Amino acid sequence: MMNTLDSTSRVALVTGGMGGIGRGTALALAARGFDVVVADRQIDAARADELRAQIPAPARVAFVEGDLARLDDHPRFVADAFEAFGRVDVLVNNAGVSVLSRGDLLDVSPESYDLNFSVNTRGAFFLTQAVCRRMLADEPDGVESARSVIFVSSSNAAIAAPERGEYAMSKAAVAMMSKLYAVRLAAHGIAVYEVRPGLIKTPMTEVAQERFERLLADGFTPINRWGTPQDVGRAVATMAAGDLPFTTGTAIQVDGGMHIHYY
Repeated sequence: MMNTLDSTSRVALVTGGMGGIGRGTALALAARGFDVVVADRQIDAARADELRAQIPAPARVAFVEGDLARLDDHPRFVADAFEAFGRVDVLVNNAGVSVLSRGDLLDVSPESYDLNFSVNTRGAFFLTQAVCRRMLADEPDGVESARSVIFVSSSNAAIAAPERGEYAMSKAAVAMMSKLYAVRLAAHGIAVYEVRPGLIKTPMTEVAQERFERLLADGFTPINRWGTPQDVGRAVATMAAGDLPFTTGTAIQVDGGMHIHYY
């Protein structure tokens, strides 16, 4: 059983970690002293070397390939993640997909619907199940908040987005997932959090960049700018480091105040 929150001895697994919010999160965790296992569907060697070069000492980074939608591959995926540094203390469920095509809710295809729920919801649920079983087998009980599960959902978990309804619904399910796992894991000292990014400049949001630039020009959010992967990463690292004691099941809005209703 750990008796310290010293993050230099701890390991974080970040899914979807090669780009966007996942990359920002991996770097933020490393800056806090975590060893980081970066997981993604494909690990490009050149990009992996670039990320490795940005990891500050003494933190270490390892890479694991895996498609979260393939539940039959989860045992191998989880084993590789734990074997990288001998343990996993923090799981960051960041991997996700967006809709195949933005548009009318009446035109949503079963393919796009199934893709969003397969990765964003189903994949995250069963990966968390598998990782937490291993965490509890390795260390049934630990120091409060020394271990955690962090779900990266979206402001669209609560704010309707009819042009990508299947994505919003999948993230609303993730919001409930975080509460359910919070209740299940609290007795073992594992905190669970949800992070709801708002307007974050990543490859996923490029398709709607012109639209949001116009909205920002009109004062879209109280903190009226694009968010960055670093903004989200620092929030995740704060939770992972145990700097929010006596909290679990909490949703943190990293959205410039987008969620605030005002007039």
